Amino acid sequence: MGGGELAVSKQSGLGDALYLTGFDASGDTNSLGRIGGGPAPWPVTGIDKSAFERIGLNRDGALEWVSYFNPALAQAHAKLSALPTTDVLGTYCRGTALGSPAAGIVAKQVNYDGTRGQDGSFTFAVSAQGNGFGLNWGSQLTAGKRTDTGATSGTGVDFGTGSTTFGLQAFLHVFDFTGTDATVKLQQSSDNGVGDTWADVTGGGFTQVTAGPTAQRIATSGAQTVERYLRVVTTTSGGFSSLVFAVMVARNDVATAF
Repeated sequence: MGGGELAVSKQSGLGDALYLTGFDASGDTNSLGRIGGGPAPWPVTGIDKSAFERIGLNRDGALEWVSYFNPALAQAHAKLSALPTTDVLGTYCRGTALGSPAAGIVAKQVNYDGTRGQDGSFTFAVSAQGNGFGLNWGSQLTAGKRTDTGATSGTGVDFGTGSTTFGLQAFLHVFDFTGTDATVKLQQSSDNGVGDTWADVTGGGFTQVTAGPTAQRIATSGAQTVERYLRVVTTTSGGFSSLVFAVMVARNDVATAF
């Protein structure tokens, strides 16, 4: 490689996943048309300017995709045709490896529009529009779906560049649960537990799981220090034999308000 060149690792979208409030929609998803968000731009151009000026307003985001028609019990049609009026929690996973990118959103599912093609195909367009928080990009703290059969300490994920001081947001999907209770929580360390012992992240515990499917978004203080390495651990007071779940975390590199 010559001087000045940069090594790149370009990827396809093969092996991705889409989770919706504890439901794995990956196998019934044809494609995703939008995974986006950010502050809405507002033109504030003065008459003394020869180009547009813009500032950011409210944050927004959306997940939009095309779903296959699958009327089997507890599959895509039963889940999506219900058009729930309550929030849905969506997570898109770019691959399902530990530490791979993921995007999470709290949203309203606003449609379920079917199209029957001339060739006989039958698909549905679905849009989940952000509600209150916008879309967050982060990293997976589980390799796609993880199955714990008892209290477990996960593997640390390196978020790089030391600690930050702007808090984090985390998204949990519980797909299936057998047992009395389980608690999923985040821990942090500056060196992956080598010399700095893993410690619970303040505000990094999800609501105790007693049944599934379910999903939850949590957020720490926006002024909180978050160490370089993060991991997911599960604990229990009454015991469990199977917890199938997925977690992603967005660690804020700058001050973030919702």
